[in-house]
Amino acid sequence: MKIENIRPGDIEARSFQIIQETLDENGHAPLDPRYAHIIKRCIHTSADFDYADSMYFSEGVTERISQAILQGAVIVTDTRMAQAGINKRRIEKYGGKVLCFIGDEDVAEEAKRLGVTRSFVSMEKASRLEGPVIFAVGNAPTALFSIVELVKQGKLDPAAVIGVPVGFVNVVASKEKLIESGIPCIVARGRKGGSNIAACIVNAIQYKTGE
Repeated sequence: MKIENIRPGDIEARSFQIIQETLDENGHAPLDPRYAHIIKRCIHTSADFDYADSMYFSEGVTERISQAILQGAVIVTDTRMAQAGINKRRIEKYGGKVLCFIGDEDVAEEAKRLGVTRSFVSMEKASRLEGPVIFAVGNAPTALFSIVELVKQGKLDPAAVIGVPVGFVNVVASKEKLIESGIPCIVARGRKGGSNIAACIVNAIQYKTGE
């Protein structure tokens, strides 16, 4: 294997070039140009080319997320890891912020009282936020179930939901339920995803916002 001599500032660009070359070599159909930058960033983050085929985008969802960011949206994550992975500079530039309620004491107490997950309750807490809200869920399918139920009850109207929890129990079902709900969403269908994927999707969109 030949070692490439790449300057540090060129590594990311070369990585994306390799991703495109690999897709071409494998005969993959061209990615939808509306979403190619997001899909490629998911592949870049995970080194997993399955994302070239598993990503679902509801009509107009990326525009909704960009517009919400410009309006100072709050981005709510289901894990501290996703919260930490989101580049906050541009979010905060437009008056937004990135929040995660999973570790809040009141959330833990309410979850214990009800016998549900903290992720479920943290989405309920987020429903009381003012202004546009974007959800980025990379770990807990119960967070998606909570969001869908809150929307049904008229307690929540999210700008969009990024639903990419990873795992086995109820993961696929939660993603499909989100898609079926009609809520504007981006979903990694199947079992794959994660907090890093949730964060990278937000970053891929915000890097194009305001250009």
